[in-house]
Amino acid sequence: MRASGQARASRRDWGWHPLRADWATRVVEQAPVRPGDLVLDLGAGDGALTRPLLDAGARVLAVELHPGRAAALRRRFADDPVTVVTHDLADLRLPRRPFRVVSSPPYQLSTRLVRVLLGTDRLLSADVVLQRATARRLADAPPGARHARRFVLDVGAPVPRRAFRPPPRVDSAVLRVRRR
Repeated sequence: MRASGQARASRRDWGWHPLRADWATRVVEQAPVRPGDLVLDLGAGDGALTRPLLDAGARVLAVELHPGRAAALRRRFADDPVTVVTHDLADLRLPRRPFRVVSSPPYQLSTRLVRVLLGTDRLLSADVVLQRATARRLADAPPGARHARRFVLDVGAPVPRRAFRPPPRVDSAVLRVRRR
């Protein structure tokens, strides 16, 4: 919260760094999304990942906390198989049917979000853009981790700072989660 008289916070200050369209397309092309799949775009923002997911034939559940961005998503994708939910990812409830995840969530929720995803048997796969260090840490979890029997985690493609507008201060990578 800013004190009176302080300048308005920039996007960089409050942490919204949307993927550029060309990089969003690359992330989706590398994910195992098939026509008809239910795919969650968590922290959907302005829909950078939503459009290529639709182009891949997915049915998209776009979750976005910011009411203005959620309303813009509803207008932008009104004629597409997209359900936009205005909801906090910290309190995410997952679908009751099998689903995939392709997303670029807020970095501060990364670890918690991945733990929630790994806690369900309905997750088919996830491709999540995270800070590179976080993706490495999660992928290097000890073999005895609870999820190790069901999922394999590894670090996929690097996502450079220039892939975002505005660029964050850290490098990113895709954390890939696959069922065993």
